[in-house]
Amino acid sequence: MSERVLVSQLKSLPDGPVSVSGWVETVRDQKKVQFVILRDETGAVQLVNPATRPAEDGSEQDAAALALTDTISNLSTGTFLTVEGALKADERVKLGGVEIKVSNLTIAAAALPETPIAADSGLDKRMDWRFLDLRQRRNNLIFRVQTTLEHAMRTYWIERDYIELHSPKLMSSPSESNAELFSMEYFEDKTAYLAQSPQHFKQMAQSAGFGKIFEIGDVFRADPSFTSRHATEFTSVDAEISWIDSHEDVARMQEELLQTAIQAVKDKHGDEIQELFGLDVQVPATPFPRIPLAEAREIVKARGYEIPRADGDLDPEGERQISAHVQEQFGHEFVFITDYHPEIRPFYHMRDEQTGLTKSYDLLFKGVEITTGAQREHRVDVLEAQATEKGLDLAGIEHYLDFFRYGTPPHGGFGMGLARVLMLLLGESSIREVTFLFRGPTRLAP
Repeated sequence: MSERVLVSQLKSLPDGPVSVSGWVETVRDQKKVQFVILRDETGAVQLVNPATRPAEDGSEQDAAALALTDTISNLSTGTFLTVEGALKADERVKLGGVEIKVSNLTIAAAALPETPIAADSGLDKRMDWRFLDLRQRRNNLIFRVQTTLEHAMRTYWIERDYIELHSPKLMSSPSESNAELFSMEYFEDKTAYLAQSPQHFKQMAQSAGFGKIFEIGDVFRADPSFTSRHATEFTSVDAEISWIDSHEDVARMQEELLQTAIQAVKDKHGDEIQELFGLDVQVPATPFPRIPLAEAREIVKARGYEIPRADGDLDPEGERQISAHVQEQFGHEFVFITDYHPEIRPFYHMRDEQTGLTKSYDLLFKGVEITTGAQREHRVDVLEAQATEKGLDLAGIEHYLDFFRYGTPPHGGFGMGLARVLMLLLGESSIREVTFLFRGPTRLAP
C-alpha cells in the first residue's frame, strides 16, 4: 500500500497513483457509475468507480470489479476506509477540481447503517453523539480556530519571556470563596476541592519572583446555571505580571494579546470562516474603549434600559446595551468596563486610595463579559483587612496569605474564558457548540 496522502494535499499533486484514508460522507450509487465523497481531517474528495453489475445473461465478468462495486453499494455513512486509485485533475469536479478513480478499497471500520443524528437534530441530541457531530467541516474548523488562537497567545507571551505554568487542580482549601465548589474525598479522610481558578497560584508565582506568567488550563465551577455561556468545567486563559502601576498595565497587555491572536485567526482561517460561518473576522484596533461602570450605567439608562441589579453591576442585558453603544459610537466590538465598587469585587483587588473603587475591569466582547482583570493587593496588612471585611476566615486562607508575608511585588492579571471568546468570535449561540465535550449541571457524558 502506498503512503497515505491528506485530502488537502491532493490538488498540488500530479495525476497518478494515490492513497487516501477517511470516512464516508455520502454515496451516490448509480447504475453505471458510483460516486463516494470521502472526508478526512483536512477536507473532502470525490471517489469515482465505473459500476460493474452482474450480467443479465449470466455471462462471466471481472470478479474483482464486481466485488468493488458491491462493496461501494453497501457502504454506510461514517465508515472509515482507505482507498487506492488514480488521481485526476478535472475542473468540472466542484469538490476541489480533482477526483480519484478507485482501484482498491479497504474498510478499516464499518459504520452502522442508520446514524443517530441528522442535520436537523437538536443541540442536546447532537451533544449525546458529539463524536459524530464533530465530523462536520464546520465543527472541525472551530477547533482549528481554537488551536490557532491558543498558539498565537502562547507565542505572544513566550516572545515576551513569560513563563508558562500548570497549576494544580486539587486544592486543600477554596481558591476564592466557599461558593461554587466541587468537593471530593481525598486520602486519610481529607476533603479536596477542584480549583475554581488558578488565582492563588498565579499570585504565588509573583511572590516566587517569576515576574510574568500565563496558564491555559481547566477550572471547575459548581454553578447550577443553564445559560448559553456557563459550564461546570471550562478552559481558562490566565496571565499575571509583576511591577505594574495599575490595572491599566494588565488591560494594555490583554488588548495587545487579543489583537495578535484574532489577527492570526483571520490570516489563517478568515476565508473559511466567511464561507462556513458567514462572518468577517474583525481584528480589533487598540486601545480598546474604556468606560467607568458608573458612566456605563448612565449610558444604558439613557438607552431606555434600567438595570435591575441592586449591587450596581451590569446584568447581561446591560452588557449588551453598553456594547451596542460602543459599536455605534466607536465601531468597536470590545470595551473595558472599569472602576468597580469593592462590594462586587473579590477581597484581593486593590482599591484606589482616592476613590475607594477597585483597580479592576471587566472586558466585554460583542455584548458578553469574557474577562475580569485587576491589580492585586500585595500588602499583607491591607489584604487581611479586606478579607476580614468580606467575612472571610483568615485561618482558611492562611497558605495564601503566607505568599505576601515574605515580600511580593505590585502585580495584576486577568482570567478569560476560552469558550466564550470562541463562541463570540464565530458568532455561535452557545459555548456548547465550541466546547469539545461540554460539562454542565445535567451533562456528564459522553
